[in-house]
This record gives sequence, structure tokens and C-alpha cells, in this order.
Amino acid sequence: MLEQYYVRPDTVDRVRSSWIGEAVEKYVAWLADRGYSSRTVCRRILILIRFGRFARDRGAAELGQLAGHVEAFVQEWIRERAGARTSVSRQKKIGECVRNPLQQMLRLIVPGYVGLGRSHKPENPFREHAPRFFEYLKEEKGLREASIEHYRHYLRQFASYLQRAKLEDLAHLGPVVLSGFVAEYSQRVGLPGLRNCCGVLRVFLRYLYRERVLAKDLSGVVEYPQFFRLSGIPRSITWDQVRQVLARVDRRTPIGKRDYAILLLLVTYGLRAREVAALTLDDLDWRNNRLLIPERKAGHSTAYPLSSVIGEAIVDYLKNGRPQTQDRHLFFRSVAPRIPIGHAAVSTRAGHYLCKAGIQIPRAGSHTLRHTCVQRLVDADFDLKTIGDYVGHRAPASTQIYSKVAIEALRQVALGDGEEVL
Repeated sequence: MLEQYYVRPDTVDRVRSSWIGEAVEKYVAWLADRGYSSRTVCRRILILIRFGRFARDRGAAELGQLAGHVEAFVQEWIRERAGARTSVSRQKKIGECVRNPLQQMLRLIVPGYVGLGRSHKPENPFREHAPRFFEYLKEEKGLREASIEHYRHYLRQFASYLQRAKLEDLAHLGPVVLSGFVAEYSQRVGLPGLRNCCGVLRVFLRYLYRERVLAKDLSGVVEYPQFFRLSGIPRSITWDQVRQVLARVDRRTPIGKRDYAILLLLVTYGLRAREVAALTLDDLDWRNNRLLIPERKAGHSTAYPLSSVIGEAIVDYLKNGRPQTQDRHLFFRSVAPRIPIGHAAVSTRAGHYLCKAGIQIPRAGSHTLRHTCVQRLVDADFDLKTIGDYVGHRAPASTQIYSKVAIEALRQVALGDGEEVL
């Protein structure tokens, strides 16, 4: 494996002659499998070999003892490369760049090593009092994993508040504490987020009462905020603006080829970011010119006719942009590690091109293009049921929030006297 990165055999011999040479070579193979560039691999090898000498000089005699020398090596590295005027943030960045390969290698070769990675959020913040709550959501309420993850998010916020309030026993939970949490959380989120949080809290409180953790059902204490379903304005853009967004994509690069195909999928079919990120090669039925979306938010599947423009964009990405991998996912990260792109990245890339095109819109992201798709269908006089089926809604009422405003007609009124429209 090392021969792929070094031309001179004596360089390879020096790496292998290190007392941690075998571990380094194993780590190099791990990096290569994940698509790290040759430049990155060579730079990390130099760090690791020097770390091996540093640890040996400090008395390390076996691989299991390396972990105790990581931070001392990182601090020495920072002292050598950080001048007197180097900011604290820059020093921290230097430390992260050298600590990361050390910890990656140690996780690979030392069983049970964790290091100083990001702290993992608890799967169940109320494991002691409600250990089976998330099983209840899945098995009894039939919620999908994406919905259950929302419950985890809001309950972590609630658990954090209880920790600050120093309330450890849920049996002592009362209206004052619940009202205090809702009042505090309302300062950090909008009305839709607050309403979702209140809904999660009510379900959790009813469950605690059912399990006899609470002596009284407190779900009625948590009142939903006044929020009118159709009070917002859809975040759609015009079709001319869509063309401006697509024109900002540099389709000569692998990233541009991927992003161009993603943007076309979002605005043509009104897909959600999660649905785009979950696409696999098996969802492309080339023989019948169909695109399959097997698992939608409402629990059903959809098959679309595959547009020739989208098909050409996907083929271009598959041939000239997608990394060589056995993974069947369609879209991948452009940098190492080469793993499937996440839904957050899909939304971020859409927002990036909206901003790049100079389009000012609140919360620019993938849903902007989904709104645009729905608005275009509304302007074409399709009924709500047809539009809802097209974009994956379970009921026509879900489509109303997207289609309540005749955007194009109002634009004409604003630009002229409006008599022809009326």
C-alpha cells in the first residue's frame, strides 16, 4: 500500500522500520478505502512517524501506551508551529489537524480507544425514568425513524433544562417547571418549532403518566401556542430565477455535475432533501425511464417518469463525477471520507446556489425549490389532490400551505393596474 504514495523504496523502508510501521500501514489502507488524497495521506504518515518517535522517547513500548502521549505531542506540535501572534482559534485549529490522524489511527488499532472526539448525544435522555419510550413510539405509535429523531431532539432540550433547574426526579415534575421550559424555549425558536416541541412534550407526559412515573397526567398543562396553519407565505421563486440558479452551477467539475442533478430533482419533482439523499442506483429504472422514490414521509412510494434532462445530468455525474465505490447510493460527498451525501448537505447546497444567484429569500434551502415546484403546478391549474400525490403528501390539506397564494397573479397586480387579472 505504501508503494502507491512513495516512489523511492528507501522511503517505504523507513516508514516500515518504525516500531509503529505496521499500524501506520494499516491506517494508510483505511484512508485509501475512504478516498483520501495522496497529499493528505503522505502528510499524515509524516505526523504519525514523528509521533511514534516522540512516544518511544517518552517510554512507550507497545501500541496500547500510545494514547497517553497524544496530548503532549499535540502541544509540542502547536508550540513549534504557532508564533507569538498566533490567535487562540488558530492554535486550536493546528491542534485539531494533528490530533485527528492520531486519534483515527488509535481507534483503528487500539480496542476501546475513544479519544477526544465530539461528545455523542444520548439516544434516550430519560433512560432512567422512561427506558422504553422510543420503542413505544416505534412499535405502538408506528412512527418512522425520522419522526423519532425529532422526539429525541426536543427531549434533549427538555432534559438539558431540567438539568439546569437541578430537577433529577421526574416524579417531582410540575406545572411551574413545564411552563418555565416552554417560556425559555420560545425565546430560541419560531412558532412552528415551539408547537412541535409542545406536541412532543405532551406525548411524553402522557406516556410517563401511563407508566406511573407521574401521579397525574400533566399533558394538559402544556398548551399549544397560537399558530395559524396558513399564516405563512410560501418560499417559492419564479421560473426565471430557477434558471438563474441552475446557471450558477459549474458543470465542468464533479461537484457541479452532482449539484446540477440534485437541483433538477428538487425543482422538477418537488423532492425533499432526505428523499434525494436516500436515492440509490436501484431507484433508477433506465429501461422504463422511471425514477422510484420508495419511502416517502407519508409512508408510501412514488414513481415518476424520468425526464431526459435529469437523466442526462445523472448519467454525466455517474460517468464523470461519482467516486468508484461499491455503495449503491447515488450521490456522494466530494471530499474524503467518500460517503453518501446527507440530507443537510443537500439543503445546504441548494441554499448555496440560491445565494450565489443573488436571490433573497428567507431560509434558502432545498424546500425553496420544493415550494417552487408546487407553485408551478398550482399556476398550471392542477387540483390539490393531484399536486399532493405528485409531491408526496398524504392529504390534500397538507398542500394548502404551499398553494394558498396565486403568486404569479399577485405579481401581475403589483406590476400593473391589475384590471386584466381581476
